[in-house]
Formats: sequence, C-alpha cells, structure tokens
Amino acid sequence: MHKLTLSTRIMCNPDNLTHRDLLNHSYGISLPLINCKPKTSVPIDRIARGPTVSHLSVLPASHRMDASLPPPPVHEKDMQKGILSLIHRSLIPPAARLTLIPPAIKQEPLPLHSALARRTATLTQGKARNPVKIANLSFTANRIHVNGSSYFHESESQLSESGQETPSMPLNVSATTSRTSTNGMWKEQQGDISPESQDAWALVPVTPDTGHCFTIHNGLIDPNAVDFLAFKQHYCLCWGTFMTFLESLQKLLQDFAIPTAVVNGDKMKATILDLELSRTPSVSQLLSVLDNRSWVQKLLNLPGQRYRGRDGKGAAARKIQATWRGYRERGAYLAYQRKKWAAGVIAIIWLLHVQKSRVKKMLQESRERQLQNFRSRGKHLASNWNHIRTCRRSIIHIPSLGYTEKQRTQTPDLNIQQNLQMGRLCDIADPNVDVIYISPLKLDEETEQYYRKLLGLRAAVLSRNPLDATELHDRFTILTPEAVDRFPNHHMCLSTLLKYSPKTLQRIRNLTQGRETYIVARVPHTDDLAVADMLGVPILGTEPKVAHLYSTKSGSKRIFANANIPTPPGQYDIYNQEQFFSSLSQLIVDNLLVACWLFKVDNEFGSNGTAFCDIAAHLPCYSWAVKERERYSAETWKQKWAQEKALQRIAQDLPQVLEHYAQPVNRHRYSTWEKFLQVFLSQGGVIEAFPPAESITCLTIDLLIAPDGEIQMLSCGDQIHSSNPLQSVGSSVPQCSVPPDILTSMCNNIGEACKTRGILGYLSIELLTFIDPQSLEQQIWATDLDLCYSDQLAMTQLLLYLTNGTLDCRNSRLTVPPAPRKVERRRHKAQPAETIILDRVAVLSTRLVHTNLSLVYYNVFFQMCKAHGIGYDVKEKQGTVFALLENQKRHRVGMMSIAEDLQGALMTFARNLFIIHQEISAPNMQGETNFKETVQEIETILGVTEENKLKFEE
Repeated sequence: MHKLTLSTRIMCNPDNLTHRDLLNHSYGISLPLINCKPKTSVPIDRIARGPTVSHLSVLPASHRMDASLPPPPVHEKDMQKGILSLIHRSLIPPAARLTLIPPAIKQEPLPLHSALARRTATLTQGKARNPVKIANLSFTANRIHVNGSSYFHESESQLSESGQETPSMPLNVSATTSRTSTNGMWKEQQGDISPESQDAWALVPVTPDTGHCFTIHNGLIDPNAVDFLAFKQHYCLCWGTFMTFLESLQKLLQDFAIPTAVVNGDKMKATILDLELSRTPSVSQLLSVLDNRSWVQKLLNLPGQRYRGRDGKGAAARKIQATWRGYRERGAYLAYQRKKWAAGVIAIIWLLHVQKSRVKKMLQESRERQLQNFRSRGKHLASNWNHIRTCRRSIIHIPSLGYTEKQRTQTPDLNIQQNLQMGRLCDIADPNVDVIYISPLKLDEETEQYYRKLLGLRAAVLSRNPLDATELHDRFTILTPEAVDRFPNHHMCLSTLLKYSPKTLQRIRNLTQGRETYIVARVPHTDDLAVADMLGVPILGTEPKVAHLYSTKSGSKRIFANANIPTPPGQYDIYNQEQFFSSLSQLIVDNLLVACWLFKVDNEFGSNGTAFCDIAAHLPCYSWAVKERERYSAETWKQKWAQEKALQRIAQDLPQVLEHYAQPVNRHRYSTWEKFLQVFLSQGGVIEAFPPAESITCLTIDLLIAPDGEIQMLSCGDQIHSSNPLQSVGSSVPQCSVPPDILTSMCNNIGEACKTRGILGYLSIELLTFIDPQSLEQQIWATDLDLCYSDQLAMTQLLLYLTNGTLDCRNSRLTVPPAPRKVERRRHKAQPAETIILDRVAVLSTRLVHTNLSLVYYNVFFQMCKAHGIGYDVKEKQGTVFALLENQKRHRVGMMSIAEDLQGALMTFARNLFIIHQEISAPNMQGETNFKETVQEIETILGVTEENKLKFEE
C-alpha cells in the first residue's frame, strides 16, 4: 500500500525526476525530453514585502515652487485615480478652489404624488422631449477632462460661469428620451415610443432596487439619455465589460420586441463578475440584471414573441424551414434506426443460431459418444454377467423418472414420486452386494435411523431372535446430490441432478473403486448415459430412445402383437380427429357388447393420460344398433354392407356424446374433454375396450431380462384399486387370479419379443382378467408395458428381505422357512430337526396418502402403532412394516402387511388403515386421503356386506 501511494504521488507530479520512467514502466507511455531551466520555486507561505504597484507620476518640484509655470500633461491612468489623487500628487495646486456647478446635493422639498400622477408625468415628460440645460464647471485656466467630467485649476482661484456647453458630470436624471447617436453602435430612431409600448409599460409597476438604473426602450439604448449618461459615468472604470454585456442584452430585447427594460447597475456588476471566465452570457444571466425581470420573462414566454421583434419574418421563415428539415431528417433517422435495429436483431439471431447450432452439434457428438460407450460397456456386462452377479459388487440405484420436461412439470411432488422405491436398499440381502442409493430428497437423521434399524432386522429374522436386531451402518449408502438445493424449482429428473453434482459423483467413484459396479435406473433418460460415462460403469437397462418408444401405449401394442398375446379390441397410432372418430365408430360397430371405451395418450404414465366414456349408456342409437346386429348372424355382421347403416348413425352421434359424457381420469391435468382430445391427437394414442364384465382383476408382473438373455419373473401381484378402477393403489403378492402356467408362458413370450428389439433390464407388464359373459371362460388381456423398475418390485425386495422367503412366480407361491423344531434327544437314536415350508401372502402399497399424517412426527406415529398392536413379528414373519418415503411433508407413506393367507393380509391391511385414520383424524378435520376408498375396495374384495361390516371392523 505504501509503495502504491508513493507511485501515485510521483505520477501526479510531472516535476519529479522519476516521473517519466515510472510512467513508461507502468503504462508504456514515453514522454519527450524537453530541456528547460528549472523553475525557482517560491514558498507559498512567504509574504511579499514592498510596493506591489508601479509609481505614479508626481508634479515636479520646479512646478510646485513656481506657480506661473504651466502644469505638465496628465496621463489617462492618472486621471482615473480621481481628484483627490491629483491633489495629493500636486498635479492640482493645494490652494486651488474647486467648485461643482451645480452642486452635488441640492436642497429642495420632495414632491409626493399618487401612482397615477407619477405615470402621467412620466408619459408627459417622454412626449415633450424638452432638453434640460446642464450647468458645467468652467474657469479661465487650463481645462482637464477626466472621462467626460471636467476638472479645473487656476492660479487666481476665481470661478466663473461660461455660456459654452461642455460635457460635465450629470447631477440630475430627467425623463427618458429615444434620441440616439448616428455613429458607433447607436443610431437615430425617428418618432416617439409607440403608444402600445407606452401603455404596456405604464401598467407595469417598476420599483428599482438600490443602485444606478437606466431604461431601454424597444431594445435600443439612447446614448444621450440622462439616466444612461449617469449610469455610464458611475461605472466608467469597467465600462468595456458593461458595453459587451449591454450589446448582448440589447440584441435579446430587439429580437423579442421588449418595449421597456430597466437595467440595474449593481445587478449587472455582480453578474459581470460571474461572467469573467465565460464568453457569452445566457438568457437567464441577461435577464438577471433587470428590475422588471418577471414582466420581461412573461413576454419572452409568449408564443410567437420572437417573430414580433427584429427580423421576425426571416426568423419565422428560418424556423419553418428548420422544422421541416428536422421533420424530414427525423423521419429519415427513424427509418435508419429501424433498419439498424432490424440489422442488429438479425445479426444477434444469426449469432445465437450459430452458437446454438455449435452447441447442438457438440451435444450430439457428446451423446453419440456416450451412447457408443454405453453399448460397449453393455457388451462387457453381457459377456461377464455370470461372473459379475456372483462376485463382490456395488449396485448404484438411481430411481429417476426420465419423462419429458412437460410431464415432469405437471407431476405434483416429483421428488417424492422418485423416492417411492426405498425398498431397493434390500439388495444387500445378497452378502456380496453393496448398495449406493441416490435419493432425490435430503433425509433427516430420524429417517436414516429408521432404515438402519429396519435393515438391521435381517439378523433377527435369520435367527428368529428379536434380540439380535441391530442398527446396520455398512453395506448401504444413501447419497443426495448437492444440485437438489441449486435447482429446487426446475423439475429436473434425478439423473440430471446427479449429472450436475461433481461432489456426489466423486464420492461414488471413491465408494466403487476396485470392484464391479453397474447402475440400475428407473425410467431411462439420456442423462443416465452421461452419469454412466462420467463414472465409467455400465447400465443394466435399455437405451433411452428404445425404452421410450416401446413404453408408449402404441409401442406396447406392437410388442404384444409380436408375442401373440391377446389384447383388448382397439386401435393404436391415432394422430388426427378424422381417424379417431372413424376408428372408434368402427370399433363400436364390431364390438357392440363392449359398453365402455378407454382412450389413452401414448407418452403418459399411470392413469394420467386416460379417459373413458360409457357408450352403451349415452349413445342414442346404441340399442337400435344392437337390435340391428341381432338381425344378422355373427359372420354376416362382419360384412361392410351389413354395418354401413349403423356405422353412419354412430359416426353422426359420436362427437356430441363424447363432448358431453367423456371424462378424463386425472381432472387436475385435463379438466375438460376438449383439452384431453387436443393432447391425445398431438401426442398420439390408443382406443381400447373396457372388459364387458362386472368382476375384473388387474395384474402386475415384473420381469428381468438379464444381459446374458435369461428371462426371470421377479414379482407378480394382483392390483388393489381405490375409488377409480383405473388407478392402482397397491397389490397383493403373489397373484392368485391367473393360472401360473398360462402366466409364465405369456411372460416368456413377451420377454422374447422384447429381446428381439434390444430391450434389456427390468420391465413391468400389466394384464387384466375377467370371465367372458358369453363363453363363460377366463379371458386375459395384456394392456400395458413399462420398461422400468416398478414400485411393486421394490416393495417385493423389502418383503423377501424381512421374511427370508422365496417368491416362486412360476407357481405363484411365497414361502418362508419356519424355525426348526427342537426334538428331544433319546438314548437309543437322535432324529433330525424337522422343517416345514410355510406360505405367506403380502399386501403392499407405496401410494397411501393422508394429509393429517404431516401433523404427526414419526416417533409419535410409531408409538401409536405400537399401542394398537401394529408391528412385525420376526419369529412368525407376520405383521406390518412401514416404508418412510420423505420427511418434509410426511403425508405419504408405504405399508406392507404379511399374513398366512390373502384374507388375513387384506384384513390386516384394512384394519391398519382404519386405526390410523381414526387416530390422526378428528370429526371436523378429516383431511384428504385415499384410506377410506382403499378400505372400501378391500371390503368389496372380501365380500363384506353391511350386515357383517361391524364384525369386520371389530
């Protein structure tokens, strides 16, 4: 800091010896070398002593001794010092008698008149123009003139009056006149002041301030006016500056035709002192010297006043020409500015386009490189799968929902939806597996401690001793990307957040260093490939583009058609309105037994993009069409000529029926049928028949197509619905609706069809079954295919972890090993311990919602459950287990009930929901929940009627 301050001082001092070198070194400026003599510096605080002005002339001694000699000539600068200075320097004899004629002070009474009399007298004096005779100083000796005033001295000291008129100091100011000189800056103005100007000035009250004043009439100064002569005499020492200022003032008054202006000398003197450094005075400065400034200012502000003055017509013509030229140039300038702006916009857009194209090309190259790396690592995973699945390995679970940005934006609680699969942690059931779980939410210590205790139950389950339960701290790690806090409202999927979290990626590298590792995603996304490329590990899954193609409703129909799997009557790949109505009309005519039809958007998930309409109840011509069909046989009705009339009437009535009676399932996303139909036609979709039966069962089957091509059934369960039969809230595992051999055959066919299209990893199949009312045979339809890791599979992993059981999907059986029976040792021979395989059924769900749960902390919630006997028995491997999904809102929870049979599992599940609802809800605060609808659905499954409902609740 000291060095910088010293350098600044040297650079500000050009006289310093190092100034030139420092300037050249710091800024590269080379100053020329100038040889000059060093200046002698004079200290500022030194006081100058002695006279500071030159000596003035003094009358010689010879002239002072001899009075008869004539006085020497007196210079102009001596005269400006005044009479007193001349006397002191003996230029005027001391004995000379000086008399001012007339005297400077004249004693006479002061007349007092009214304002009207004063104005009349002023006008009368102005019109009369009577010259006033002025007395002058005169004497017989030599005459000395000093700036228009005459000073005399005579030896005889006699004073006399002379009839000759000579210039003298004016001592009286008479009425103003308009007479001017013909030479210099003044010129003769014929005639008197115009009556209009006089009247205007007569109405203006003028009260001159203290000081010498004179009046300017019509912008012209009368050099012979008494007041002007007195003004000039008083300010004779600075008259040159006054003259320049008065010329500017006179020009302003003439330009604006100001009839009268009163100039104040003191104000002018103060203004001129301020104008010494400036060249031209401004209008405000010119007006500041006037006593009637406000009145003159009003005249200046009058519209068109400038054109009433000097050269008004010329000024008006110039103003008009300048205005027109300004208008024309302004238009040309605006046109130029528009062109310039347009050129700038085009240039910016082009630059952005070029930059976007360059970035797009870079992204395409990067994604192509990531895809190639994904394929090469996939080949390595396939060739070494048998070794990898048996060796020590790490599994990175990324439960990311890689949907489109619009779908993610419309999904409420996206982070909670991505965290429904906490059961993936149970992969540590394999002693060779370490799990790294990427959580989209930050879990507090209470939630993490719960999962440490839950996973620590494995030891108690294996030993059947509750005392062996501990907190498990190793073999699993829960990580939250740091980008979750940086992008809280951007609706990014979890893999994208992990991509922008370098610290989390580095920690994953440290945890997986030196061992086999692969990633298990959920809904594939292109950023999954980026994360895998950053970590250098393979992905157990399908390419994102292939997965998105065959996860659509139309794509799954192609898979089922290739696998020869029966599907509901319908049509897929519908993209325009004409195709939609024509296809639906034809489907109704071909399948008149189908009462309700479903409409599904291709790229939506769950039941968000589903709508339905009961055609049989609302189509006016439906009953007529049924009667028309009964007239023909089944083979004849398939002919076009037989259907033509019915098809025409149905096509006419169908648009109005759909407009009034079609209903989207998710009203929050699609409030009206028009909005749903618009999205349906823009994204594409399918038309699908709803089964014509009262009892319908939906199934979910989870498959794994291993990298080596092996197809495994990992989970199978019957869906449990809430209020809407199209929305699943949970499932019962294993399924018991379809014969296991038929289900296995269908799943193998679907798996083989997926393998031919390059689909690997986890996939979920949805089937439905019902009894055909005509043939009374069981029908099985494949309705949907999701190439992702499902919530049912995650809960199934938790089920198997806590029961140490085995799920045989080919036989639809869940078995758990019981505790070995102790046999008493006999003396003769010992019998081995007998073991019996036990069956279990579980009802599991991750979509239980109750807003009142947010009012209860988890520790209080578990104490409440313990008080009501809701818990898990590690000995019998029965009871209830909860899955905590998040700790922020706490209004969602996962639950699993395990029992010996399906009825016991359903009753336990319903009882738990009933108790929890009663405990956390008051009569006046029920909250938003799906507990009641789920309990009612379970009652329907169990066949509970109003008569035995109370018994069921007990």
